Amino acid sequence: MPNALSIVLCSRHQSQLASFPLQTLVIAGWTGRDQAAVEKHIQELEHLGVKRPASTPIFYRIASSRVTTLDRIEASGEDSSGEVEFLLARIRGALYVGVGSDHTDRVIEAVGVTVSKQMCDKPIATSFWPWEEVSDHWSQLVLRSWIIENGQRRLYQEGSVEAMLDPLDLISRWGDGGGKLADNCLMFCGTLPAIGGIRTSPVFEFELHDTKLDRKIRHQYSVEPMPVYG
Repeated sequence: MPNALSIVLCSRHQSQLASFPLQTLVIAGWTGRDQAAVEKHIQELEHLGVKRPASTPIFYRIASSRVTTLDRIEASGEDSSGEVEFLLARIRGALYVGVGSDHTDRVIEAVGVTVSKQMCDKPIATSFWPWEEVSDHWSQLVLRSWIIENGQRRLYQEGSVEAMLDPLDLISRWGDGGGKLADNCLMFCGTLPAIGGIRTSPVFEFELHDTKLDRKIRHQYSVEPMPVYG
């Protein structure tokens, strides 16, 4: 059953409310352009018990019901954290760009990445930009996220979307999709290193900033930990 999301399609000249019946959710991992840096990070995670991915990039299929536009999620225990990612979505036959958080359980990640990604909701912002409005200045889009630490709002991630593979190149590598993004499909496209290392936060805030057109897509959510008894 599709996950019926209410979104806003935001072009430069108008905004339009729309229904997005999300049917397929894909999370692309290890999407960095710098393969030497990707390999270094893989080795770092191997030392923490996280298994080497079968391929780079790799594409995880996740239940579409995990995507939410709400400002609060629940998570088992206190070992999960967010990470900002740009999104690609095929809506009404056209390609759109958005932003979301691949919230992940870090303890279960060491057991199995696919399972860890299935465990947590994936908050996304409701606004999406047409791909055609950003494709000519893609390198000028910036991802950022913030956490709350010791009662203070701190910058957690920041960098250009160019740190990840080009969107059309990334789509072409998705074998299960035949190298295409079908209608009502949403893809998370990779993240940036955490400033100071991965850690948890009761609140996660993120944005996609189009520095050329001076516009932003933003979202913030809180994390409610649920008790783990065994």
